[in-house]
Amino acid sequence: METSSYAGPLAARIAERQEAMLAFARDLIRIPTENPPGNHYPECVDRIVQELSALGLGAEVVPTPGFADRPRASVLSFHGSGPRTLYFHGHYDVVPAQAPDLFEPRMQGGRLAGRGSADMKAGLALMIYATAILKELGVPLGGRIGLCIVPDEETGGQGGSRWLDEAGLLGRDAVAMVTPEPTSGVVWNANRGAVTLRVSVKGKPAHVGLQHQGVNAFERMVQVVTALQRLKAEVETRRTSYRIDPPAAAHSILLLGGRVEGGTNFNVVPDHCAFTLDRRFNPEEDFAVERGRVFEVLEDCRRAGIDLEVETLQEGWSAGTPEDHPVARALAATIASVTGSEPAFEMCPGLLENRWYARRGIPAFAYGPGFLALAHGPHESVRIADVVRDTLTYALLAIRLLPEPTR
Repeated sequence: METSSYAGPLAARIAERQEAMLAFARDLIRIPTENPPGNHYPECVDRIVQELSALGLGAEVVPTPGFADRPRASVLSFHGSGPRTLYFHGHYDVVPAQAPDLFEPRMQGGRLAGRGSADMKAGLALMIYATAILKELGVPLGGRIGLCIVPDEETGGQGGSRWLDEAGLLGRDAVAMVTPEPTSGVVWNANRGAVTLRVSVKGKPAHVGLQHQGVNAFERMVQVVTALQRLKAEVETRRTSYRIDPPAAAHSILLLGGRVEGGTNFNVVPDHCAFTLDRRFNPEEDFAVERGRVFEVLEDCRRAGIDLEVETLQEGWSAGTPEDHPVARALAATIASVTGSEPAFEMCPGLLENRWYARRGIPAFAYGPGFLALAHGPHESVRIADVVRDTLTYALLAIRLLPEPTR
């Protein structure tokens, strides 16, 4: 299907609907869906369903079991028919705000500011409106657009994509997936995997003058960290073949001590010390192997007599789709038709929802308005012109990937 003939009418309708789209984005920002711990999720789901209904799009709310204290649910919506489905996938949770006023959206200097403006409530609005406008204009599609909107992306997806995946509801009949993360003008076609742990080392308290009666948890923690540093030195010599900017970020990662805590007072032998480790591995590395190597080091420390406990905070696979994949080329051509130049492809330095689709063999990409450097900070914002631009991009991509069958 030739997309150029639709670009003008789509752009005109998006301009007409711009205020409604931005009003919806502001409403979403006002709902403080901070994760952790998962605040105000039902309120946000209700607002999303309300908007979908007003736009003539059906909505299925899929509750996640096991979260009675803080309910979680995903929203699924489809437009079109047929077995081929292009998924626009987004999340409605946000990282905790540095100040309460970040949940008061502001429009200034051509930007929409507030927590979640870039990551990714403006993205949710644009993918919903791109779909709704295709429906309003009666653009024929050879398949369906699937809107998949989930919680818990910021903490590994346990109550969102992980549950949908386990329930067999994620990526059914998919030809591709795109998520509007703030990609800083590039396309993310890959992401690192992660194993994030909290290691708690136990000791025995004693007065400093009687330290021989105690067991120093801090000194034992140093032994554990020293063992992990040997692993760190090895894995951080590895580099990915996927593009990433700056090039120094291509190395595999083992971060030690992102958070450290322990002891009770300067004159007491510490009876506990804890630290986090964050192992981020590239798509070329195997999740099970790399996870196993971290736990092997910790088990060696146990065998050496160190009493420790391990809590898993986060786990996630790495993923990658080649930039010469036909869907990647279609996405690049669509972006070029809107912006005037083809985007670069890069690996995201962190986890992405792409991984849930890519591990099923589904080509998956992230592309959306905003800059990653601003996304989790106190100055989070997104250019309104970029939100409008990417709404057109998503609509045209659907036309390109779901061509109407020729008769």
